[in-house]
Amino acid sequence: MGPGKKNLKATKKFEKNHLKGVLDKRKAVAKIKQRQQVKDKKQARRAKDAEFFKGTDDGSTPDKRSNGAKGKQSGEMSIDDFFRGGFEEIIDSKESKAGKLGKRKRSKPKEDEEEMSDGSGSGVDIGGPPAASESEDGSEDDDEGGMSKETMDKLAEKDPEFYKFLKDNDPEALDFDDDADLAEVDELSAGEDEDEDEQPKKKKQKKAKAAAAEQDQEDKEPSQSNELTQSTVASWRKAMEEKNSLRAARQVVLAFRCAAHLNEDENDEGETQQRWAINSPEVYNDILVLALKQIPVVMNHHLPIKESASGRPYVQMETKKFKTLSLLLKSYTSSIMYLLGTLSDDKTLKLTLSSLTPILPYLLSFKKLVKALSKAVVNFWAQPASSETTRITAFLVLRRLVVIGDKGIRETVLKATYQGLVQGSRVTNHNTIEGINLMKNSAAELWGIDPTVGYTTAFTFIRQLAIHLRNSIVNNKNDSFRMVYNWQFTHSLDFWSCVLAEHCSPLKEAEAGKESQLKLLIYPLVQVTLGAMRLIPTAIYFPLRFHLVRSLLRTSRATGTYIPLASPILEVLSSAEMKKAPKATTLKAFDFAVAYKAPKSYLRTRIYQDNVGEQIVELLGEFFLLWSTSIAFPELALPVIIQLKRWLKQARSKSQGNKNAKLVSQLVTLVQKLEANAKFIEERRAKVDFAPKDRAQVDAFSRDFDVAKTPLGAYVVNQRKAREEKNRMLEEARKEEERKRREDEKGAAEYESNEEMEVDDEDGIDEEEDDDEVELEGDDEDSE
Repeated sequence: MGPGKKNLKATKKFEKNHLKGVLDKRKAVAKIKQRQQVKDKKQARRAKDAEFFKGTDDGSTPDKRSNGAKGKQSGEMSIDDFFRGGFEEIIDSKESKAGKLGKRKRSKPKEDEEEMSDGSGSGVDIGGPPAASESEDGSEDDDEGGMSKETMDKLAEKDPEFYKFLKDNDPEALDFDDDADLAEVDELSAGEDEDEDEQPKKKKQKKAKAAAAEQDQEDKEPSQSNELTQSTVASWRKAMEEKNSLRAARQVVLAFRCAAHLNEDENDEGETQQRWAINSPEVYNDILVLALKQIPVVMNHHLPIKESASGRPYVQMETKKFKTLSLLLKSYTSSIMYLLGTLSDDKTLKLTLSSLTPILPYLLSFKKLVKALSKAVVNFWAQPASSETTRITAFLVLRRLVVIGDKGIRETVLKATYQGLVQGSRVTNHNTIEGINLMKNSAAELWGIDPTVGYTTAFTFIRQLAIHLRNSIVNNKNDSFRMVYNWQFTHSLDFWSCVLAEHCSPLKEAEAGKESQLKLLIYPLVQVTLGAMRLIPTAIYFPLRFHLVRSLLRTSRATGTYIPLASPILEVLSSAEMKKAPKATTLKAFDFAVAYKAPKSYLRTRIYQDNVGEQIVELLGEFFLLWSTSIAFPELALPVIIQLKRWLKQARSKSQGNKNAKLVSQLVTLVQKLEANAKFIEERRAKVDFAPKDRAQVDAFSRDFDVAKTPLGAYVVNQRKAREEKNRMLEEARKEEERKRREDEKGAAEYESNEEMEVDDEDGIDEEEDDDEVELEGDDEDSE
């Protein structure tokens, strides 16, 4: 028999008799190594978090920046590089990196390779699961992978030597956490009244036994009669208010969990029987109020929130008490998150959301829980059906998370907030526009709390908008523009203009004492906005263009940045829609506030041309008002005045004019005000004795005048007042019409219900008559 056949026979024999045991051993060793790696990484992360939350003496936190290519491409890239194609480099590098992803090949330990080569000779790759990656740093204790107790029992039967090896070298691998049901909290409850460290050892043992016996009695009581009563809730309230009892807090959390899952089907497969049965609405209300109000108080008593030198709140996470109470916190927070999905009453929602704020410092070490919690809160903040009170309460929770969290938590909350804003602005009408504006104005505040995280996230999302715009330009499909021409894209651009206007104003920078990092994003945002408004320059999408012009006007007004907006406005005036004579129509006035495109029925009509003309006059007036006191106003307004006069000359032509006297009169007035303002500046400018290169004197020239007292400023102020009054009257008329419509619908519903009741009554009368006839027949028979 040749050596090859001997090796093959030995290999088969080894695979049949020993391979399974070797595989089990190596898997067990790999799991032990993985568990130890996760444990070490978690300890390092918690130490890092504790150091971050405690802060340094001067309140500064270490700023670690990677010197790799990724940081250079995204965080340190200049704006010029960004729009010269730098974002394409980022995309290419990201795609190349994504191409390398997939199933990772794990390098085998040297010991495993030696054992495999010596033992079997078969090239089977036996590697344990990969160690936790950096993205999994936020996993909690209950997410750690490990072998089950049943597997370890089987291992002890099959291979007692290896089981003994595990017991001697890694006893933690044989320890199992069977107390995930909050039972560990009772160990702390034994020391509520007195300090355990000062008690004799025997006394502590007796007290622990008594506490265990008492707990066993409490656990038996619900099994006999598990209906929760108001007296039980009252006893818990008394214990928590007077003694800050952890045992009572545990029972309240268990009952609160039952209340949160009250509407679940108890007969569902896999559902465990609830600890308490809640059959009374009064008891349900009492346990909700008690849990939401008192649990944070008890937690703060046993684990007080401290404040670091930098003013950041933190909790001592290295203590045994925190590790034990973390189970209570997780269960309590999970129950609140589940309860939020079942609530609809504004008062209850406000109470539930408000109860999250005091416990946020305790949750900072549980990254996954914080991420899920932020998404749940953002859902109520961005939901169109949410009231203003609910939105504000949810926003306060998000703001608190951003203030006290580290950079990872801040980035998570900001991303969830932006995603919620985009999803919540999908439908825009008169009923939702106020809520959308509230979301944009409130969320803009979050991006200024941490300028570094705010800049990186804003840069990423603006780059994402630029990629959408580029794809719609490159693709030749008929509907490729729809990824840009929609409410979500429009509100996203408007939101970033709100962010820049909020944090890049000269007043904010003067208060901070330095220039805002977000100011670097003005240029890319303006470029993306101008590209979006010129993507399809047709009359149907004039409303979207006007929305984007208003966004840029806000940015220019707040930051003092000159943005050339006269050209996109005059493009509308020079379009075929505004040059040709309109046709008469009976359509009502077009509302530009809640529309980004016009119906085809409005095109070439008198009412649409009048409304577009009003928008042109308003936006041109607002644009030139920003620079009405500038020393360069005459040169800035001259090209626009010439183009407006040229258009007016064509409009007055008998052969090819549009014959719209209303629009012509509005533009004539605007031209007169522009000329008067230019003359006003020229007269003041003739008296100065400094050159244009003297920037300080040039800026001082603009500050010497009141905008409202210039010829153009007075005109624009009067136009604003007239528009506000007109919009107020239109809003009142719309609300009155909506009220009448609801009354008509209600009356129609009542009429239908009354008709159904009348039909039922008639059927009942017919049945009674039939019964009477039967009874009369019976009487006749008796008389016979």
